[in-house]
Amino acid sequence: MKLYNTLTRKKEEFIPLKEGEVKMYVCGPTVYNYIHIGNARPMIVFDTVRRYFEYKGYHVNFVSNFTDVDDKIINRAKEEGVEASEISTKYIAECKEDMAGMNIMPATTHPLATQEIDGMVDMIKTLVYKDYAYEKNGTVYYRVRKFKDYGKLSHKNLDDLVSGNRTLKVSGEDEKEDSFDFVLWKPKKEGEPSWPSPWSDGRPGWHIECSEMAKRYLGEEIDIHAGGEDLVFPHHENEIAQSEAVNGKEFAKYWMHNAFLNIDNKKMSKSLGNFRTVREVSKEYDLQVLRFFMLGAHYRSPLNFSKDLMEASKNGLERILNAAANLRFLMEKAGDASIKETERLYLDEAQKYQRSFEKAMEDDFNTADGISAIFELVKFINTNTDEESGQEYLSELYALLKKLNDVLGIIIEKKEEILDTEIEALIEERQTARKEKNFQRADEIRDMLLEQGIVLEDTREGVKWKKA
Repeated sequence: MKLYNTLTRKKEEFIPLKEGEVKMYVCGPTVYNYIHIGNARPMIVFDTVRRYFEYKGYHVNFVSNFTDVDDKIINRAKEEGVEASEISTKYIAECKEDMAGMNIMPATTHPLATQEIDGMVDMIKTLVYKDYAYEKNGTVYYRVRKFKDYGKLSHKNLDDLVSGNRTLKVSGEDEKEDSFDFVLWKPKKEGEPSWPSPWSDGRPGWHIECSEMAKRYLGEEIDIHAGGEDLVFPHHENEIAQSEAVNGKEFAKYWMHNAFLNIDNKKMSKSLGNFRTVREVSKEYDLQVLRFFMLGAHYRSPLNFSKDLMEASKNGLERILNAAANLRFLMEKAGDASIKETERLYLDEAQKYQRSFEKAMEDDFNTADGISAIFELVKFINTNTDEESGQEYLSELYALLKKLNDVLGIIIEKKEEILDTEIEALIEERQTARKEKNFQRADEIRDMLLEQGIVLEDTREGVKWKKA
């Protein structure tokens, strides 16, 4: 299996740190609003990567965080006159709902930055002790020039770089020893959430959050670190500098990054009025269509979102779903006669589509070619099945079609209908759980209903539901 490593800028054979296991960290969203379709691309891409590793028999420890303390969250909270934690809690729940709609598997662990502050403080203490960091008036900075390999991921020369660190810029830039140095800890401002530290009551820098969470849940060395290509610099570059300075080991062996998503051939931005959330798209399309659209291009290729392309994806997905529905119909009517020799030959022939699919996926997770292999299988199924086909033969073909689509996260099975009375009972149980602060059970019920295609909406009149 080969994957493209941003670190070396070439495809490399995947060799895990520990045989049969994959330790994978994917940077998650900052939760201050509904996730947009740009957020959705890495979620879908790296969920599919995970699924393929599991299909090949690997045990995958998949960690993806939620950034739940950030300037954007604080600003949103001020606008709405609520606590920052209320904003992040709300939008984590909304994000999970959208992820379920896109059939993204829950991570092995979804750590929250605010629950890992102690570990971040300890990591910063170590950096200060090792002289990789220094404090000025309650702010702690990372000493970039001390880390000799800085720039190895982004392939930038330090002297050509311009200092920038997302929205964690602080006043007093002249306090820095060097303009390249970035923030590890910043003192609180009035009305902001804060935590105690040896330097000041404040909060961590964005970069240190992921370094600490990756270390805690995956260890000092991990197999794959992934995210959107916009994170290569400075976020992932800074993660490497922090983690390798603390641990004295290579942080991640392979770095994977998906390309940007445009809308109607333009960069997505609120100022252009072409900003699309996943929730907005879900009102027009089943989110399985969005997933299928995202996988229709190689993850390292720029992708253009448009109505025409979404319609084409919808039609393509329907070809697969119709083939699956037709197989189920034939299976219901088929007798139990033993498999015919011609059917055995057909099943042997069908295996070549599985081999084509695997060949595509093992060449840097080429989902576009993988989908082409599935379309070839669909054509084969439609041509070589009819009312005379036997139960065993049809079942084998269906299992193969399902297995390949499962890797892509495409659901071909019909979900059992849930009765209105059952929905109402579950909603009532969820409300009781929330009153009793049993949020784990409340989330379980929400997820259970989402799996059945039931979307809950909290309104002033109470909880309402609709079928997605």
